[in-house]
Amino acid sequence: MENVAFFYKSIEPIVRIVVIGTLAYFSLLILLRISGKRTLAQLNAFDFVITIAIGSTLGRLITAKGVSLAESITAFLTLIILQYLLSWLTVRSPKFADLVTADPSLLYFRGQFLQPAMRKQRVTKSQLLAVVRQKKIGSLEAVEAIVMESAGKIAVIKKGTDGERADASVLGKVPGIYESHQI
Repeated sequence: MENVAFFYKSIEPIVRIVVIGTLAYFSLLILLRISGKRTLAQLNAFDFVITIAIGSTLGRLITAKGVSLAESITAFLTLIILQYLLSWLTVRSPKFADLVTADPSLLYFRGQFLQPAMRKQRVTKSQLLAVVRQKKIGSLEAVEAIVMESAGKIAVIKKGTDGERADASVLGKVPGIYESHQI
């Protein structure tokens, strides 16, 4: 316990954190800009993993003496390339896309909360009502459907003008609509 510094040991580790942290921060910003918008898009499962891994790498670089800037930039670059490759495969292969991304889930449709889907997605009626209120919709009578999108965001689809029903093009290919509900 003799090498433990609780408050202050020397200026060198503090200077290292400031210098390496600044260089790593700007290196990461440059790599993320080069990698494109997809890297920073709303997160699905593999985007989330990459984000956590990049944050962990950055944190370790800043606080660990034994990790060099070159090693961490290599780790950042590796993670960004992996994310790019997964995105590339997802766009070009529907089977791969099905493997790594979730389908949207229909949670409410034409006046009915779909309890099995809500249980599966671990969403309550009060949470869905809160999302409807956040969208400044005063009543469920104005709502055609509520869908949990692939990235976990909840979308509220309003009925058309004068309460008319939305058509299939508005709802897209949400599983559950075509099988058990007529549009």
